[in-house]
Order: sequence, then C-alpha cells, then structure tokens
Amino acid sequence: MYVDELLRQYSAGKRNFYRAKLIGVNLKGVNLRAADLSEAILIGANLMGANLSEANLSGADLTFSDLSRAHLNQANLCNANLRGAKLNRANLTGANLQGAILNSVDLNGANLAGVKMPDESFYLINSKLDFLSFT
Repeated sequence: MYVDELLRQYSAGKRNFYRAKLIGVNLKGVNLRAADLSEAILIGANLMGANLSEANLSGADLTFSDLSRAHLNQANLCNANLRGAKLNRANLTGANLQGAILNSVDLNGANLAGVKMPDESFYLINSKLDFLSFT
C-alpha cells in the first residue's frame, strides 16, 4: 500500500488497515488515531511524531521503526515486534505492551504512565531506558 492511498482512505473514514504492508514508508507526523494496523508490516517506517493514539497495532512488525515523539497513548501493542525501534520521547500513556518484543529499543524520555506491562514475555535486552517517566 502506498502512503498517499493510506492517507486518502483514512481521511475518507476507513480505519481498517489490517495486515497492511508499509515497509520503510514515511508517515512522519501523520494522524492515524484509532486506526487498525493489527499485523501490519511497518519495518523501518518513519512514524516520528505520528498520532497513533488508540490505534490497534497488535501483532504489528515495527522492527527498526522510528516512533520518536509518537503519540501512542491507549494504543494496543500486544505481541508487537518493536525490536530496534526508536521510541524516545514517545507518549505511551495507558498503552498495552503485553507480549511485545522490545529488544534493543530506545525508550529514552518515553512516558510510560499507566502502561500495561507484559508478563515474562516482555524483553528489554540491550534497551536504552534513560529519563523514563511513569507519571
């Protein structure tokens, strides 16, 4: 799927982008609030500053994506692959990260207030965790 097509469909009211293939796309600063991007492939995507509040990203592959300063409050990131992703200064307030893979993720300055933390399937191997906020 191409970015312009995604944004056209979203602005027309479509919210279901289940299993969308968006590898390496530039979605910097876009509004995809409450979009269903479950099981989407977003490897290497630029989502800096994007509004993904209340979005369903369950099972999505966000490997090496840039989600710096993204709005992910109340987002569903269950079982999402965030390996190597940049989430510095992202707002994850109330997000669900159960079962998420967070190896080598950058969470510097991220807001994790009210985040549903995963169980033993939560991995933070080699992750950057400086200046986290839980309030």
